Amino acid sequence: MTASVPDEPGAASASAADRLARVLADASGQSRPRVERDGNDPDVPVAGTAVLLRDTARGPEVLMLERPGRGSFAGAWVFPGGKVEPGDAEGAGAAGEEAAARRAAARETREEVGLVLDGEALTTLSRWDPPPGLALRIRTWFFVAGLRGDLAAETDGLALADGEVVRAQWLAPGAALAAHGRGDLVLYPPTWVTLHDLVDATSVDETLRRTRMARVRRFDTVARTGPDGPILLWAEDAEFDAPGPGIARHRLEIGRLPWRYLRS
Repeated sequence: MTASVPDEPGAASASAADRLARVLADASGQSRPRVERDGNDPDVPVAGTAVLLRDTARGPEVLMLERPGRGSFAGAWVFPGGKVEPGDAEGAGAAGEEAAARRAAARETREEVGLVLDGEALTTLSRWDPPPGLALRIRTWFFVAGLRGDLAAETDGLALADGEVVRAQWLAPGAALAAHGRGDLVLYPPTWVTLHDLVDATSVDETLRRTRMARVRRFDTVARTGPDGPILLWAEDAEFDAPGPGIARHRLEIGRLPWRYLRS
């Protein structure tokens, strides 16, 4: 049986939230203005993430994994995925980075939860480039796929990678966001925004159709400090290049819970 949200947080979840708060505060303090080279910097590691959906009577759910309290995204809830390895990039051809990231997303899903995906069935959703100037940056491609039949079964049948995944759970996007807003689980900004965009989905097919019709969303990020703490901004925001006039907004205010997403 699948619960609607994870269990109440303990000391580990609180520690993960504190760690994330420090990371985000550091990002707003260390980030510099973006330059043209940043979005395709070859020195930045690349990763691929699989947003896996299934239909339920209550609407689509997404497969999420809880990371252990150490390493990358310690204690956070994430989608399956990880860094591109040399084998992922072999024969990528003209598609280059995107194709390598797609292979990485499929491979990591197999390694982390035992689900074998057809990499070509993964539809590109978005590309996230972290704020420039940070000591650790990973450019991450997000891909979406629908699971049906045995692949969409309960998480009890998944083979979770020891040391990489504490537990897995199918969650309604809105329920995951609400739990984050209460402090019951930890999400990083790319995961949060992806879930936010899935809240109104009515079915897996509708989500995939909408994704295929849209352009791949690019989140080339800058970080600043606002009155309530860190703010992440993207190109559509009037203050993306520098504070100034203009009312257009595309930002995530992350200084306090619940986070506030503005997109006009």
